[in-house]
Amino acid sequence: MDFSESPRVSAIRASIRDFMAKEVYPLEPELRRNGFAAMLPVLEKKRRKAKETGLWAAHIPEEHGGGGLSLTEFAHMSEELGRSPIGHYLFNVQAPDVGNMEILMEFGTAEQKQKYLVPLVRGDIRSCFTMTEPEFAGSNPVWLGTTARKEAGEWVLRGHKWFATGAQGASFAICMAVTDPDAPEAHQRASMIIVPTDTPGFELIGNLSIMGDRGGDWASHGEVSYQNARVPLSNLLGAEGAGFMIAQLRLGPGRIHHCMRWVGVCERALDILCRHAVEREIAPGKPLGTKQLVQQWIAESRAEINAARLMVLHAAWKIEQQGAYAAREEISLIKFSVARTVQRVLDRALQGLGGLGMTDDTPIAYWYAHERAARIYDGADEVHIEAVARRILRGYGIKVR
Repeated sequence: MDFSESPRVSAIRASIRDFMAKEVYPLEPELRRNGFAAMLPVLEKKRRKAKETGLWAAHIPEEHGGGGLSLTEFAHMSEELGRSPIGHYLFNVQAPDVGNMEILMEFGTAEQKQKYLVPLVRGDIRSCFTMTEPEFAGSNPVWLGTTARKEAGEWVLRGHKWFATGAQGASFAICMAVTDPDAPEAHQRASMIIVPTDTPGFELIGNLSIMGDRGGDWASHGEVSYQNARVPLSNLLGAEGAGFMIAQLRLGPGRIHHCMRWVGVCERALDILCRHAVEREIAPGKPLGTKQLVQQWIAESRAEINAARLMVLHAAWKIEQQGAYAAREEISLIKFSVARTVQRVLDRALQGLGGLGMTDDTPIAYWYAHERAARIYDGADEVHIEAVARRILRGYGIKVR
């Protein structure tokens, strides 16, 4: 395994860094003051500029209109974009669209790709993903209350979802719903179905308040109701009963995307801390960085970020070499390990900035509030820890349920 940067990756990183410095970072103060929704006209102009870089929707093959990067190459790009809360959005690689594009590319019919994938890759529309339900434990993805039954050549969906990221303004949802409640295998009971958001019976109840912020448009988490929403049977994604399998295939690369974004968050937070340690004087002529404890925070953060990056790149390499199923242990390891790393690095940065860290003059406070969810979504830490431990113990002849 060679994790050195190829000339192609180095060029990608340089291009993104230049774009971020010139086009993205200067927007952040206004974004923090006014919110995402109010900035949409300006952001749309920046998205048009992002298309000119050739790295638009970079995770998608060129034949589908994307940038054609491999998983590992895109991981490097994701780190650079992660240095700003809007980096991924500007290049059309934001969640949940990034995963929905991958699902449609892999499992969509020709008609579905033309109707949904093509405009999604172009950035003409957005989408959302509705799986999590308030009435059922999100850590048990096969336990769902939302159903889809066949009736007169249509799927009729009924259920209640929340944490549908970007539901406000989305053109369609991919819904995980139980289509065969009597299937003997729990993992074969649910399917994925495309539901246009203008379908009668699809209702966006509203945006959830997350750490005191309801967000707007893409930067929001919606609560959704399906009340006898009817769509054609042809809106089924993949095979009937394959919803869980598709979700797992989606989440493997998705966790690479997330974890490298978190590494980017960490790098930006450490950079802000280091600059503050040099510029902030605690007494005349005595910078904050002369304090041994601050030096310790900086060194520990650097060590943890470097370790996190290598873990994620190793997982991405294994997915590319052997597939997501073979890399499931590595995927679980990075999910809970890097999620914890980002919490520690942000906490040190905030503490080092003192009162400044609590304000919205830097992105630290935003990330401190919103990235706490990293230890919950896409599988809570505890779920991944237990899964890894079970596989390890089986190697010692112990079967753990």
